[in-house]
Amino acid sequence: MTRVLTRAWHRALTLVLLGTCWAGSALHAAPLEVTDDRGQMVRWEQAPQRIVSLLPSLTETVCELGQCHRLVGVDRYSNWPQAVTRLPQLGGGLDPNIEAIVALRPDVVLVSTATRASDRLQALGLKVVALEPKTHADVRRVLGKVAQVLGLPVSDSERVWRHIDAAVSAAAQSLPAAARGTRVYFEVNRAPYAAGESSFIGETLQRLGARNIVGAALGPFPKLNPEFVVRANPDVIMVGDRNFAGMTDRPGWAGIRAVREKRLCVFPTAEADLLVRPGPRMAEAARIMAACLADKAPGATGDARRPAPQGKGQP
Repeated sequence: MTRVLTRAWHRALTLVLLGTCWAGSALHAAPLEVTDDRGQMVRWEQAPQRIVSLLPSLTETVCELGQCHRLVGVDRYSNWPQAVTRLPQLGGGLDPNIEAIVALRPDVVLVSTATRASDRLQALGLKVVALEPKTHADVRRVLGKVAQVLGLPVSDSERVWRHIDAAVSAAAQSLPAAARGTRVYFEVNRAPYAAGESSFIGETLQRLGARNIVGAALGPFPKLNPEFVVRANPDVIMVGDRNFAGMTDRPGWAGIRAVREKRLCVFPTAEADLLVRPGPRMAEAARIMAACLADKAPGATGDARRPAPQGKGQP
């Protein structure tokens, strides 16, 4: 009798295990739907395994979510983490090499909403997800969208966001009181285009206690008349080294307080790259901007406590 019950128990256990495996397989293979920032729904029978990314911040997001191995090609500007530099480079986000992308047979192409290549890629049978993070809220939302595309739980993207949010708060707490209220001009392109108050860079500066001379009403990244900056007379200027050449020679700029008192933070290329990318390295960007304010803000001593790096997402 005991032997019969034991056999029956084994059969029942086997059926349970088979049922669990079947359910797990069915869940893994369940159709996946994502609505991108164009409002277009994209559908797959299972999570994409071959991914092309044509925006550096999206490339970094895929890798931060632990799925770098799914990338088969990137744009020419994607350079972090180091592993992506070994992938095929497919042109820029605005001028991608369509033929090279098609040849890679990607399951999805991640692009900026600003690119004009989406329609052509879709006409050639490729699935395209267009995403455009411009604010902190956008970064959090895009993290979630990319996690969806990858078939990952939302908790994975929320973990990354919590790290970013905590790092920005820690950077703010590291600043001396004298640095708060500093009036800042952040130039993202020598046209000049600025990081406005409503951009993700502007929001980080605000959380650091700085005052952006470019108000939210002008938009996230407005093109300015250089005279605007002269009139605004910022205390500190932040700019990447590639865009710094000739800046102080602009008419009237020698009289700007930041220029006159040499309160300029000219970021090396690697730092400038991460500062202008709305993605997982915003944590490090906050620390870099905080260090600039601690060193250059009027009345600051330059000895701000540097918050220690936290978790993943560091260069």
